[in-house]
Amino acid sequence: MITLRRDRERHHGRRRRSDVWLTFYPGADTDPLAGGFGALDVFSENQLPPGAGVSPQPRREAEVVTYVQSGALAQQDSTGHSGMVQAGEFQLRTIGRKVHHSERNASETDWAHIFRMSLRPAAAAPAQSYEQRLFPVAERRGVLCVVASPDGRGNSLHLHQDATILSAILEPGQHLIHELAPGRCVWLHVVQGEVTLDDVVLASGDGVGVANERSVSATAREEAEILLLDLPALPPTSPTQEVSHEHGEHRSSRRRPVAPARAHRGARPRNRAAAEAGSGGRRQDAAGCHPDALVRAGRHARAWP
Repeated sequence: MITLRRDRERHHGRRRRSDVWLTFYPGADTDPLAGGFGALDVFSENQLPPGAGVSPQPRREAEVVTYVQSGALAQQDSTGHSGMVQAGEFQLRTIGRKVHHSERNASETDWAHIFRMSLRPAAAAPAQSYEQRLFPVAERRGVLCVVASPDGRGNSLHLHQDATILSAILEPGQHLIHELAPGRCVWLHVVQGEVTLDDVVLASGDGVGVANERSVSATAREEAEILLLDLPALPPTSPTQEVSHEHGEHRSSRRRPVAPARAHRGARPRNRAAAEAGSGGRRQDAAGCHPDALVRAGRHARAWP
């Protein structure tokens, strides 16, 4: 069973010149995906102009993984921690309600392209912790590279939630298969390029949830980058009513043209018509990835002090 979320269906907010796209939007009461998918609470994409800040996030417990696809992100929190996440780095933060966290594009000349994944907290998660590592392109090319996992395997970031996050950069025609254990589900997001999942064509910004299946297979139609999250199959939850100011004004999620100097995305123009045709016009929605909830419709470690 699949749950399809097209790029244009994401919530798009704009604050000054900063853009954010939310795959799951808690303000959409009628959307079965408003509360997330399985243990995945938030999946967002940010494009930040030079020097721009990221609006404060709602203060709630979570494990947050941030991926800087291009540019650099400067961070500081109310406990005195500060640092920077560079392009190609993944950072894991365990946060609590009492900590205020601020972020901004560290460059005064270049744009930053950021992806953020927030997981519902595990009972054993500490109140506050940071960990980040560089995962070079060479280590993610042609394979599903584990960037975060409960056991820290392969020198990946150490999650407390029972989830695994993988990243892959694919050449045209490359094919990947990810096996699903019983009681598990997957959310796959296309960072850039185009891939096919069975007979469904997915383009940049598209996401798909897969539940109650034995495996997930994806083939690149062109040079592509994907993020894949292997998640526990949790029952659906009610969407939180805390909505960050970064959501901004609700607009169509069609991206504005980006000047060549800001070509941080690096993907060829998307063939949306082909993507729509590839899906056969079919979609199935889910309130969560639990089967009963489905409804129709070398790395370098940088330790923080």
